[in-house]
Parts: sequence; structure tokens; C-alpha cells
Amino acid sequence: MDPIKIDITILAPVEKVWNYFNEPKHITKWNFAHESWQCPSSENDLKVGGKFKNRMEAKDKSFGFDFEGVYDEIIPHEVIKYHMEDGRKVEVVFDKIDENTTKVIEIFDPEKQNSVEMQRDGWYAILNNFHKYVENH
Repeated sequence: MDPIKIDITILAPVEKVWNYFNEPKHITKWNFAHESWQCPSSENDLKVGGKFKNRMEAKDKSFGFDFEGVYDEIIPHEVIKYHMEDGRKVEVVFDKIDENTTKVIEIFDPEKQNSVEMQRDGWYAILNNFHKYVENH
């Protein structure tokens, strides 16, 4: 299956976008696709070979899972590449358009259980939540 690509333009400097994307104190505030979900905890060792783990769960506690990965490449304020436990790869590009505008591009390998459209919509919903959080904080 071909990788899925999504992007969003955020009205904020690349340094702020990078920090809000990677710092656990911020990740827990935006890393969910719907308001009925939450991200109660986040651990992030942002270095090649380092791991991250974000807890994703429904607010009513009916379902939850850990979203985990290992970093393969990091270029500060530019690129993050990682792989998930099942081997799928993800690339996040931080494209500095100007001093106050950053385009975030995510390219990820789809999984086989859900439709490509559903996966694209879910990842985009999280990215849009991130966009709103960065611009409002």
C-alpha cells in the first residue's frame, strides 16, 4: 500500500511548532482525533534510537491504547522519521515557509485493518487539533 500524505499550514514559527509537537506537556493537550478522546500521558526521548509512548484513550475509559515508536532520524526543526512496533514508517516534515508560518507534512504507511480514507481522516483530525492548539496557545 502506498504511504498516505497529509499536511497543514500553521501560523507560528517553526521553533514553536517543533516544541509543541515534541514536548510531552504539549502532546497531552492536542494528541487525539476527537473531543471524546484524550492523551493522558506522553513520554518522548527525542533522539535517534529513542522511543516515544503516548497513551490514547476514550474519556469514558471504554477503550485505549499506547501509540509507540522508535526514532530513526531527527533533524531539529526540519524532519522526524520513526517506525512503529509493527514496522510501519512515519515521516514528519516541518517546512518553514517564513518567520511566522510553518507547514507540517506527515507521510505514513497505512495499516491494513481500516480504510485509507478512515486513516487519513483520523491522522488529519489529530494534525488539525495540533494546528488549533499551537495557534491558540
